[in-house]
Amino acid sequence: MDTRKEQERAELHRAIWSIANDLRGSVDGWDFKQYVLGMLFYRYISENLAGYINHGEHEAGNTDFDYAALADAEAEEARVGLVEEKGFFILPSELFCNVLRGAPQNENLNETLEAVFRNIEASAQGSVSEDDFKGLFDDIDVNSNKLGGSVAKRNARLVKLMNGISDMRLNYQNNTIDAFGDAYEYLMGMYASNAGKSGGEFFTPQEVSELLTRIAVYGKAEINKVYDPACGSGSLLLKAAKILGKANVRRGFFGQEINITTYNLCRINMFLHDIDYDKFDIAHGDTLTEPQHWDDEPFEAIVSNPPYSIKWDGDANPLMINDPRFSPAGVLAPRSKADLAFIMHSLAWLATSGTAAIVCFPGVMYRGGAEQKIRKYLVDNNFIDCVIQLPENLFFGTSIATCIMVLKKSKSENATLFIDASRECVKVTNNNKLTQNNIDTIVVAYAGREDKQYFTRLVPNGEIAEHEYNLSISTYIEQKDTREKVDIAKLNAEIAEIVARQQALRDEIDKIIEEIEV
Repeated sequence: MDTRKEQERAELHRAIWSIANDLRGSVDGWDFKQYVLGMLFYRYISENLAGYINHGEHEAGNTDFDYAALADAEAEEARVGLVEEKGFFILPSELFCNVLRGAPQNENLNETLEAVFRNIEASAQGSVSEDDFKGLFDDIDVNSNKLGGSVAKRNARLVKLMNGISDMRLNYQNNTIDAFGDAYEYLMGMYASNAGKSGGEFFTPQEVSELLTRIAVYGKAEINKVYDPACGSGSLLLKAAKILGKANVRRGFFGQEINITTYNLCRINMFLHDIDYDKFDIAHGDTLTEPQHWDDEPFEAIVSNPPYSIKWDGDANPLMINDPRFSPAGVLAPRSKADLAFIMHSLAWLATSGTAAIVCFPGVMYRGGAEQKIRKYLVDNNFIDCVIQLPENLFFGTSIATCIMVLKKSKSENATLFIDASRECVKVTNNNKLTQNNIDTIVVAYAGREDKQYFTRLVPNGEIAEHEYNLSISTYIEQKDTREKVDIAKLNAEIAEIVARQQALRDEIDKIIEEIEV
């Protein structure tokens, strides 16, 4: 990566830390992140809209035009057209830069911001973008006591927050990095690394996201749509835009998220990565029981890190066994472990020419009962393309070594590739990390589909059946003995020397005791 990119990224991260220090002691953890992301989003859409309008005017020859300086009454004339084009509208007086300018003297800043946020969401009401903007600012409570015990204290912190966001060198058109998106990802990672499981469940490390996505889009220069059935904050979906270019994800980004706060964050993340409202469709709800994208499937690329072993309706809901997503296996995933329900859902919505790459808890690879029957269905029908064992301690909040299951509907051979990538990592503080070289090594192995001792093996599906459909890597790939070999003769000589030395010391001690007794 070139020096300028690294300098911009380092400067951006320092600015975020500076804001964290300013707010430390009053707002922390999840709440802090939401305030920063909310204000970051407010600045972004303000600059996005103003930049869009200014660019059009300048191209038309009105080079002195500045939307931020326009009177609200004049701007109102363009509201309808802008909502159609951009999906939202902001009056000049309510742009981030103008609210910031008057913030230090505004004794009602909290009320001003609350009204602005409400107006931005309301601008999309009744339009095709309404669902993309509805509730986006719900988690940014500018009247919360967490910001201060009085209105004056709350407003003082809001001014600090706005100044901090304003000081960030963020210009989505001129930065060599994806500045707004990078700020989001850094903030999410910073929070997740300090919050354990509660933070990590909303965040898939960027290196794992890249590996999953590179596998899911391997061999393709473009795809129709990318989908994540448990999309969290959207980092996995957006990797397709980074790897292929967002124009090459032709019909956009689709996902569903059950947690309302994370659902809001995901939509914000789409905007911060400059994905227009008409190029993403993020839904709220339970994917397994209330899937929201029946009319959008099939998907050419599916990437996901679904929640591990959560409870779901399963056979307690009589409708599930007849659901076309789950019925082909003839059995449902256990109520206490929904992992393979996400696998079956993804397979059902996968295009014939598509690939799904899904992070799995290791237990789904070997447990018996209903899960074994589902694995039998997947293997006998040749839907599993590859199983990859990842290193332990990659994810925030868990040290368990997870796996990736890769699904395809149109394979050329009746066999499954196994890759033991458990050592493909470097240690960084308390966690392991996939380097770019590690990712490249795994992707090359996935593409090559050749046997390599201790690392890869292409296993006929008949052999998997003989092992009762156990998909654990250790069943098919010999584990390399990393223990240091011992020279027995040398060890015996060393032991003899130690024993002789021990006897000599005993003799010396006996002499000393005899002298004392005399």
